[in-house]
Amino acid sequence: MDRVRLLPVDRLAVPEWAKASAEVASAGLLRSMRAVPSVVATIGALAWRASRVLTATAVVLQVVSGAVTAFGLLATTQVFTALLQDSPTPQRLSASLPVLAVVVAAVAARAFLDSAVSAVEASLRPAVARSAEDAVTAAAARVSLISFEDAEFQELVRRASSDGLEAIASSVRSATQLISAVVSMTAAVVAAAVIDPRLAVVLALAAAADGWASVRASRLGRWHFLDTVTRRMTKSVVAEAATARRFAVERHALVLRERLLREHRALTADLAREETRLARRTALVRLAGRAVSGVGTAAAYGVLVLLLWTGSLPLGVAGTAVLAVRAASAALTACLRTVDLIHESAPEVELHARLLTEAARRAERRTGSTAPADPAVIRLTAVSFAYPGQHRPAVRDVDLTIRRGQVIALVGENGSGKTTLAKLITGLYPAGGGTVHWDDVDVAAADPDTVHERVAVIAQAPAEWPMTAEHAIRIGRHDKRVPDAHWHHALTASGADEVLAALPDGPDTVLSRRFHNGQDLSGGQWQRIAIARGIYRAAPILVADEPTAALDAKAEARVFAALRAAGTNRTTILVTHRLANVRTADWIVVMDRGRIVEQGTHDHLHAAEGHYHDLYETQARAYR
Repeated sequence: MDRVRLLPVDRLAVPEWAKASAEVASAGLLRSMRAVPSVVATIGALAWRASRVLTATAVVLQVVSGAVTAFGLLATTQVFTALLQDSPTPQRLSASLPVLAVVVAAVAARAFLDSAVSAVEASLRPAVARSAEDAVTAAAARVSLISFEDAEFQELVRRASSDGLEAIASSVRSATQLISAVVSMTAAVVAAAVIDPRLAVVLALAAAADGWASVRASRLGRWHFLDTVTRRMTKSVVAEAATARRFAVERHALVLRERLLREHRALTADLAREETRLARRTALVRLAGRAVSGVGTAAAYGVLVLLLWTGSLPLGVAGTAVLAVRAASAALTACLRTVDLIHESAPEVELHARLLTEAARRAERRTGSTAPADPAVIRLTAVSFAYPGQHRPAVRDVDLTIRRGQVIALVGENGSGKTTLAKLITGLYPAGGGTVHWDDVDVAAADPDTVHERVAVIAQAPAEWPMTAEHAIRIGRHDKRVPDAHWHHALTASGADEVLAALPDGPDTVLSRRFHNGQDLSGGQWQRIAIARGIYRAAPILVADEPTAALDAKAEARVFAALRAAGTNRTTILVTHRLANVRTADWIVVMDRGRIVEQGTHDHLHAAEGHYHDLYETQARAYR
């Protein structure tokens, strides 16, 4: 049976956000070469935003270090000239001591500057990581609600928040090391060029060969990233299913532990084989580059020998040239090692920029138009809506009028569009077609915060906020001081008073098992907390989406009585499939396949013997 994987990887499409790597890999060497400057520019921008002083200090120290290196190499020429003359005398040696002291000082200064750069980089790295994390969190927090119905955007947020931030943190060091290596190599090549321009030419050719190999290896890495992205996503999902608490009960009851473990091992082995294949191909490419680079370095030494043979270069100057060639070769090796690291992390670093761009496109628009504080009439005209990636509309051609103070019940079978319609009514989702007006204001044109401010939501699967029990309720109206009487009413009306009383530290109990002495709640207890939060919010429009799905009959009756009582002061949208609870609603809207098929009072709809009558009688027969 294990031949059939629970998640068929070969049928999973590559997400859109990952396809940019394919564009870079297939665009040619020049486009691939721009990946490293792009990553360094991204890190540089983040570093500048995090700390201008530290960033400027790091750059200045690197430049000064390179200048000191070049100066030290050129000063070495005079020392070698004095030491390698035909008959050095004590007087000549003594005369060279000041220059030798300069060389020693240059070496010491270079060591000091390298240490200073390391110290600055150690302070800059956490600042950059913090800045990048804040940018990702802020970007994701400001997108529209509907964006979180887009699976690809959710995955982009997850990857940018984990792999992307980790790659940025490591790339700070890589970028610093790259700048250091480039400065050192430039200093050595400049010193060699001063001695003889032909040395600089052959050193540049050696660098070009290694650069070609590095870019070629980068393209292989990007194709590997694209080829394995769905498998890595699948591995992550399987790992979560095999270890996460929310799957634990069914994982044990269905005897799935070993099956999940085998599937996880198979995916891991598959990815390991791909990594090995990539490593071999990359090694061959780099070997070819190093071979050509070695020829270039050998050519540099050949030029030196030729210059010495013809007498065009004094022996002392030749000694300096040898040091310059060796320094350039060592710097080139360090440079390419760092470039390889940056190439490997480039796809993940690019996720950061991609998320910021995508989040900016999806951000809620601030218009300056204010939604009515307590709309007298909510009117939907020809409203349609489809979820991202879905071709079939969840709501189609809906016309509906709701008046202030009404209790409106949205009923229908699962998948009929009840919850979606409630979110459209309250402006939480934007209409894909048609309009939603609160009084004379088009909700789509109003500032989203002013719309959300008028709405309280009791969700069917409420958020399990990891904070104290009191704050899990008070966040319903965290921006204002609410009278104590309203707090107590929210607790008693929802039954949350009983939940708080049963907790070890009462309202101060932390509702998360991730913390020491933290507590978890049952589904019914979380639902009571959510109901209390919705009542406490005291918004003019209340949406209760299956608010009693996890409650017993007694608690359910208590909650519905409270919701009906609240309806005299606010507009209540009740979403439920338990039709016994909607008989007293002012208006009942019956949904089927995204459309309104009936609407009216209970007596009117029941007498019509239509869709509502059939649903109601089906449920009622179970209690007769």
